[in-house]
Amino acid sequence: MTTALPAADPAAPPRARRLPRAAAFWTLTATLLAFMAAAAAPSPLYVVYQAEWKFSATTLTVVFAVYALALLAALVTVGALSDHIGRRPVLAAALIAQVAAMLMFVAADGVGWLIAARILQGLATGTATGAISAGLVDLQPPHDQRLASLVNSATPGIGLGAGALGSGLLVQYAPAPTTLVYWLLAALCALAVAGILAMPETSARRPGALASLRPQVSVPRGARRTFLLIVPSLIATWGVVGLYMSLGPSLAAGVLGVRSHLVGGLVVFALMAASATAVIATAPRRPRPMMIGGSIVLAAGLALTLTALATTSTPLFFTATVISGLGFGAAFLGAFRIAASLAEPARRAALFATVYTLSYLAFSLPAIAAGIATTHIGLRDTADVYGGAVIVLALLAAGGLLLNRSTAGNPPQS
Repeated sequence: MTTALPAADPAAPPRARRLPRAAAFWTLTATLLAFMAAAAAPSPLYVVYQAEWKFSATTLTVVFAVYALALLAALVTVGALSDHIGRRPVLAAALIAQVAAMLMFVAADGVGWLIAARILQGLATGTATGAISAGLVDLQPPHDQRLASLVNSATPGIGLGAGALGSGLLVQYAPAPTTLVYWLLAALCALAVAGILAMPETSARRPGALASLRPQVSVPRGARRTFLLIVPSLIATWGVVGLYMSLGPSLAAGVLGVRSHLVGGLVVFALMAASATAVIATAPRRPRPMMIGGSIVLAAGLALTLTALATTSTPLFFTATVISGLGFGAAFLGAFRIAASLAEPARRAALFATVYTLSYLAFSLPAIAAGIATTHIGLRDTADVYGGAVIVLALLAAGGLLLNRSTAGNPPQS
């Protein structure tokens, strides 16, 4: 069910012309794409920063992870704000903050600037995430009730992959490698502000805005058992993203001996392009088989990744990365589609904030632990432990669904 647009007041003055619903839907999609591309853009640059400013692997993963932790802070405070004050003002504010973060990256001349820029970027992305996800559900065509879930699941992978690859290309071949990508992203986000302001509002103002800022996670009471069954899948899938985005470029350079900055971007791109492909290919399937099959493929891909690292085989490493990405995309789409069916329209942003809170905890905390472990047990051993833990989680996710057919089998389609 989609949310009806607020009815116009006949006595009110004429409003500015708004985008049609279809155009607004794809404007939101492009905005999500911009946020995700910006999130991945620093990844190929981490090794450049590390070489220039001489900081440790632990510091590198802290720079990586503060983004996700700041994102979580925004999700659990302002994640549901758009349910009360509207999608447009929340998204416009988030985009302005994102532009400021990109300019901080341009000005960065040390680790402190990087950390500050990543924190502001995380706050901006966390503020926007729930509003975008809910807005896409609000605006999806009435005849296609799966489109919002498809876009919400496929676009992050496309954006993260494009951001990492584009950044890698610019670092390797373009002038001003540590600033050009951020200028381009700042311009893109500034343009997105105009698009958001031209959208129709899909969430009427309602009381409770201040109360919604109180940190909380929210899952409808009657849906909690079903939601718990998708938790292992959320942790496993985003744990894989954390592994590749925090350690992927370093593994390519330190274990496989590939020194090109472009390859660092290609590692993330291979994972995310495969993820988006899986999302599109499995979209017609029901969520339960998607989650089960995706989790099994994810575990197999990670097992091959660890084999590639043990044998220092670059072709096998990239093949395994693609397989892992296919598993990630299918498993996450299944989980997201189940979650999307669990909340009424007025509670969508809060529920999506909960989904992303769990996802980004899995994305960030293990990466910090991995950075610390790398300094003690080495890069490859850290990857073995990290990858092994995610394999176990992925298999538990598939097993849990197989053992709970009636609960997680066929939730209503969102």
